[in-house]
Amino acid sequence: MFDVSLVSVEAQMSVLLFVALAGHLIASRLRQPSSVGIILAGILVGPSWLKLITYTDIVSNLAHLGAVILLFSVGLNFKLDEIAKRKYFFIALAGVIVPWVGGYYLAKAFGLDFGASLFIGTSLTATSIAVTAGVLQEMKKLHTDAAKAIIGAAVLDDVLALLALSFSQELVIGAVSAMELFIIELKIIAFLIIGALLGFHVFAQMISGINKKYSEVIFISVLMTAFLYSVVAAALGLSPIIGAFLAGVSLNGVSLSRADKGFKYGITYMQIIFASIFFASLGVLVDLHTFTQNILYFTIALAAVAIFTKLIGCGITAKIHGMNMKDSLTVGLGMAPRGEVALIVALIGLNEGLITKDIYAAIVVMSIITTLLMPAMMRHEILAKNT
Repeated sequence: MFDVSLVSVEAQMSVLLFVALAGHLIASRLRQPSSVGIILAGILVGPSWLKLITYTDIVSNLAHLGAVILLFSVGLNFKLDEIAKRKYFFIALAGVIVPWVGGYYLAKAFGLDFGASLFIGTSLTATSIAVTAGVLQEMKKLHTDAAKAIIGAAVLDDVLALLALSFSQELVIGAVSAMELFIIELKIIAFLIIGALLGFHVFAQMISGINKKYSEVIFISVLMTAFLYSVVAAALGLSPIIGAFLAGVSLNGVSLSRADKGFKYGITYMQIIFASIFFASLGVLVDLHTFTQNILYFTIALAAVAIFTKLIGCGITAKIHGMNMKDSLTVGLGMAPRGEVALIVALIGLNEGLITKDIYAAIVVMSIITTLLMPAMMRHEILAKNT
């Protein structure tokens, strides 16, 4: 059997980048979302098939960096008033509560105890904004009403999911007190408000001023802003990609006379490379050899609940708040992918002994299934809408 430990880190990363970019090209050639091709390429070279790459800390860190750059790039396409609407909060709230309850009762039906069931429900709460935004950007649908609702709700969804995780930890583990929980959420809200204000009135103006004299450093300046926001978000317990997205939104209105195309092209090329690593890592994360028949049934059921609870919770709420049926269905589908938050919740549950390794693998594969199915379903729905 091939021993991946004998392959140097450089060689593994070269293989990962090669297959990720190859998956991107092949999927694009077949007129399919590149994320699907890249994830399948990751599965091919990962533990499930060729065993050329394992999900090491290096792969994980580069994948997280890819998600940060992806969300920063997406944020540059939005204005804050386009995504900060009250109805998006209600879509996000329903998109947390319904999957949480659905996942909990599914786990109970499979005979799992209270702690495991609660954490499994919590793992279904947050949408993977990196996956959804990447697919919408690739389809050139970021500025549709449905896309704005998805992105706005997904950002809030991540904040609410953090609250759900903190509540679960307090209820099962006793790791977070009610006062600590309140302080955490207060810090997050303050970061979103203050970060937006600083971005618009300080960083955007500063970068515009730099452009007048030193246009060649614009690219570096905007990247520094993205990483600064990511660091602050992480320090507050929020996903770094939310910080990067907020930085992108804040810099949307930067006034540039000469370097506009240059820095945006640079971000785009960086995104192609690092976002490809992010999507490929999701495939590498899967090891299909760990599955038993019972876990396979549970995984399929969990993926179905993950999709339908977002479809019901977010889709119906979008319809109630005035969106048409097609857009409401698109919102429900767009909120279905799970990602980094689901994996974090699962890892906490595993480390605390609340779930076993096979249940952890089921949550990971659920995240992959929802990520793989969403682009295809979204593409079909959007194309149907345009015909």
